[in-house]
Amino acid sequence: MFQKYKVLFLKLLLIILIIYFFILTILFFFQRNLLYYPTENNYYGDKLTVSVDKVKIKTKDNIELLGWYHKKDSNRYKTILFLHGNAGSLENRTHKINHFENMNINFLIVSWRGFSGNKGNPTEKGLYNDARSAVKWLENEGVMKKDIVIYGESLGTGVATEIAQNNNFAGVILESPFTSMIDAAKNKYPIFPIRFLLRDKYENDKKIKNIKSSLLIMHGEIDKIVPFWMGKKLYDIANEPKYSYFTKHDDHMMEYDENLLITLKNFFDSLN
Repeated sequence: MFQKYKVLFLKLLLIILIIYFFILTILFFFQRNLLYYPTENNYYGDKLTVSVDKVKIKTKDNIELLGWYHKKDSNRYKTILFLHGNAGSLENRTHKINHFENMNINFLIVSWRGFSGNKGNPTEKGLYNDARSAVKWLENEGVMKKDIVIYGESLGTGVATEIAQNNNFAGVILESPFTSMIDAAKNKYPIFPIRFLLRDKYENDKKIKNIKSSLLIMHGEIDKIVPFWMGKKLYDIANEPKYSYFTKHDDHMMEYDENLLITLKNFFDSLN
């Protein structure tokens, strides 16, 4: 009888292991499909009220990226380089960038490779290339790094820390940032060896210490996608000068309400 149960147990264990390694294989080969969502649309119908010029930004590997450029006065005001999150097109950020119309700020929001009709496929290295190409584009427009504010949203925070470290930008804003993609994935898939599986690691916690620019971190305590403790940890280990906007009511996509807008305006004013 004992031998019978032992055989059944071993068979069950073998089945579980086969299923486990099958899921591991799926996660490894399709991980970027689980990380990047170019066609997702969360904000359909928002009307663009701020004036923008649609521009093309060419990367080093000859991919043309769509960008929206709003220029008031690049000599008087700082310029935001907005690096968006892992889902949707530029239109999905309309509800945010509309508010920049009433601020003394210029902005360039650039769409990643594979997003908004751009060619190519998103990867960590590719997105770094895209962001650096956008910085170069602004420099060619006469905007110096010391007048650029790097704004990273969600996944974009992983790109923001990469290009901002050891650099001389006017400021850096991180909205709903994660410590690393490893930590974020572990939070979602705790039973898998994420550190060894993950290709795109976006290690913010290792890079934020190398940021010398003025820093603003914004995060909601009820964020269901990126736990609040990650943003708080990044703030704690970051260099001065640093500022925080932490709220008890915001989820992952933070409300662009009066309090947040005042925080942004004050931060921009502090850079002049």
